[in-house]
Amino acid sequence: MEIQLRLDGCESLKDKRRVLRSLIDRMRHDFNVAISEVADQDLWGNATIGVACVSNDARHAESVLQHVLDAFDACPEVSVVSADKRVERS
Repeated sequence: MEIQLRLDGCESLKDKRRVLRSLIDRMRHDFNVAISEVADQDLWGNATIGVACVSNDARHAESVLQHVLDAFDACPEVSVVSADKRVERS
C-alpha cells in the first residue's frame, strides 16, 4: 500500500522526521508490517509511506492494511491525502 500524507504542524524536516518516526515505529509494532517513507523526503509538509504485509490469506493482508490506514486516519498529526492499496495473490 502507498499512503500520501499531509503533515500539518511540521515546520522543518526535523519536525517531520520526529512525527513520522513515531508513527512508523508504532505501525511496525502494532501491525507487524514493513513500512517506510518512500518519497517526498525533502518536503516538510508531505510524506509518502509504503506499507507491505505478507500473508498466506489475502483477506488477512487486506485487513491488516486497512487497520494501518485507519490508524493513520485517526492520528491528529497527519491527514491522509490518498491511499493506493494492492493485494497480490499467487
